[in-house]
Amino acid sequence: MWRSVGIAVVAFAAVMGCNGGSSDSSPSTPSSTGGGATAVKKKDLKITLIAKSNDNPVFQSAKAGAMAAAGDLGKANGVTITVDWQTPDKEDGQEQAKRIASAVNNGADCILISCSDAGKVTGAINDAVAKGVQVMTFDSDAPNSKRFAFYGADDADAGKEVMDELAGIAKSQPINVAILAGNENAPNLQKRSQAVIDEAKRFPNVKIVGTFHHIESTQDATAEVIKDDNAHPEINAWAMVGGWPLFGPGLSKLSPASYKIVAIDALPAELPYVDSGIAPVLLAQPVYDWGYKSVGIIVDKLILGKEVPTITKMDLVKVTKDSLGDWAHTLQKWGLPGIDPKYLALPVSKK
Repeated sequence: MWRSVGIAVVAFAAVMGCNGGSSDSSPSTPSSTGGGATAVKKKDLKITLIAKSNDNPVFQSAKAGAMAAAGDLGKANGVTITVDWQTPDKEDGQEQAKRIASAVNNGADCILISCSDAGKVTGAINDAVAKGVQVMTFDSDAPNSKRFAFYGADDADAGKEVMDELAGIAKSQPINVAILAGNENAPNLQKRSQAVIDEAKRFPNVKIVGTFHHIESTQDATAEVIKDDNAHPEINAWAMVGGWPLFGPGLSKLSPASYKIVAIDALPAELPYVDSGIAPVLLAQPVYDWGYKSVGIIVDKLILGKEVPTITKMDLVKVTKDSLGDWAHTLQKWGLPGIDPKYLALPVSKK
């Protein structure tokens, strides 16, 4: 069966700019939230977008989606929509809280945020709402805050899917699984990791070696995998609840015959791992839609005065070698750079 085979890869430079609560907090209702009373009665809408970090390329895709939605929906509704990108270079919940306060002072109509640490931003979110600035979350929620809506994956389902896919690849053969879990304070990653652990109990051939955290950059994630493989040579499979080390070639020397990865996310840089068989399954988050669909929800509420769901679930897309052509064309449609032309030349399904 698979066995870790003495990895000797070199960590590489990180890829392009890129994954205290107030006592006044109260959970949002689970169904929907009204919008009529808060609709913006003017011809412009300023959205401050605060993702987790510039170091994670998934958030650059979200930024592109938000910018595209601002243009499309602004034109459709006769409104000038501005997206003000205020994402920290590195993950820092306290810095996000400061940027929420700054957005309020700088005239934002709405703040759209992926929370690095819900405990550190909930108070700032509630203060913003108290001052008349609406807040929506995406990707990583602050469920006990007064944000009006959240858009993203169901994290428990996502973690379960990762483990199920690994177990399906292994069939009945024994596997020793390590969980790559990113920021230990991120609520979405905590839920995904716990779901991997819980789901693994269903499979007698699966052993969880440990859960490993790291800074959410490609370089740091790759270094973490290398370190843990060296410390635990029994590892022959990784359940990655984010695709951080696959955003570059640092793990490309692994042997697909002896080592398997299932990861969340499927950006252009990750496609060679699917092609080689090192990561035979990626569970793609439509990260462009974090921006595009979230801006659409904001427009529905603040411009059109509609009721919007409190929770909008984003389904994951299973990417395998058989579907590389379809997914490569989806990434191209989103305008993402760095897609190997050979994947765009693959057959696509007729839909």
